[in-house]
Amino acid sequence: MTIRTPITSTDSGGRRSSASIVALCFVTIVYDGYDLVVYGATVPSLLTYEPWQLTAGQVGTIGSHALVGMLLGALMSGWLSPRIGARAIVLGSLISFSVMMGLSAIAPSPEIFGLLRFLGGLGLGGLVPTVIALTVEYSPRSRRQFNNALMYSGYSVGGVIAALAALALLPEISFRIMYALGLLPLVTIVPLAWRLLPESLAYLVGRNQNAQARRLADKYGVELPVPAPSTTTSTGSIARVLTGRRRNSMLLFVIASFCGLLLVYGVNTWLPNIMRQAGYSLGSSLSFLLVLNLGAIVGALLAAKAADRLGSKPVTVTAFLLAVLAILSLGTGLPLYAAMVMVAVAGLGTVGTQILVNGYVATYFSDNERTSALALSLGLGRVGAILGPVLGGWIASSALGVEWNFFVFAAFAALGCLAIGLVSRSDAAVRLHSEQSLVQQPRANSPA
Repeated sequence: MTIRTPITSTDSGGRRSSASIVALCFVTIVYDGYDLVVYGATVPSLLTYEPWQLTAGQVGTIGSHALVGMLLGALMSGWLSPRIGARAIVLGSLISFSVMMGLSAIAPSPEIFGLLRFLGGLGLGGLVPTVIALTVEYSPRSRRQFNNALMYSGYSVGGVIAALAALALLPEISFRIMYALGLLPLVTIVPLAWRLLPESLAYLVGRNQNAQARRLADKYGVELPVPAPSTTTSTGSIARVLTGRRRNSMLLFVIASFCGLLLVYGVNTWLPNIMRQAGYSLGSSLSFLLVLNLGAIVGALLAAKAADRLGSKPVTVTAFLLAVLAILSLGTGLPLYAAMVMVAVAGLGTVGTQILVNGYVATYFSDNERTSALALSLGLGRVGAILGPVLGGWIASSALGVEWNFFVFAAFAALGCLAIGLVSRSDAAVRLHSEQSLVQQPRANSPA
């Protein structure tokens, strides 16, 4: 069932800025970032929680449960988006995630805890590609990368909030309170999104609801999407990004997302524990999480601004290279202040780079392909997110030294760099020229 945009201030009154949509999507992504870092922040507490007696390998496996859910949720969103619209996906994802986080706080066993993490991941997986697509769709062309990075910086803000909460509450208070805080979306962003979040323009045009689509496009000052060919079915956009030359680019984007998400989830999950093994206290180790996510916020915004001017490809390649250098440097025994600087650079190279990859995918494909392309890149890329915590757990449980964490994560950053470097620019350039010609043609034929 379609959740229609209410006839409220969203559909009446004067012109609205895309900033309102960026702000709404920003707050939803805050909770995604919180969920990411809350698990990494509670790993040391889970390992010392006597009733469950978890090993490092078991903790890594539980960490992957939410990511399996996110993989399935992202792929489902690509299938559901042309059927029920973006509003239904965003609202349903927020509600389900929040409820599962609250239940995780009272889980009686690690098995149930892992199951609830999986179910919560289903909601988060559907949320991420949808809000990225909405942000780009309602943004001016000249600000698409920056608005996406600004919106997605909520991911790192959520990580900062989780790190600060952990510093204030752990280990004196039970780790369960950290998951109970996940109930907040039910009383914060859900009511606002229900009232103010508009429907996807591409969805409305695809459903022949052209009057509502035009009203929203005029209100937010954006272009209407170019209608998909009449032969395109509800699953056509998924098929289109997997055929022809798009298929090669889509595969490379999946590889880049695989590497980016492996870095994001592997580093955020295991950074506190790695730094403790390297000789830092729990408080200092949690501070690295804070610095990592602060570096991601500042770095991603600066890099996205550059991507709008210079293009996504060179900036994303550079960000992956910075990840390689920063991660390798952390394995050289730097003093505390230098390690903090390199962790901040690693924030750009991990979380920040994945933001750039998402923005590249969103601007590379057409309006009618965008959500499906993001669902595929983020959904299939979630295999990397699943592998990251498991890989970190395996290294922690093995006889390998702590430095192997840095070697392995740097290798995947190099692979992501290679994948983005091989993406063809020609497809995106031809598509952009075609869309600009369609937009400019009516003006050329209009009376002087």
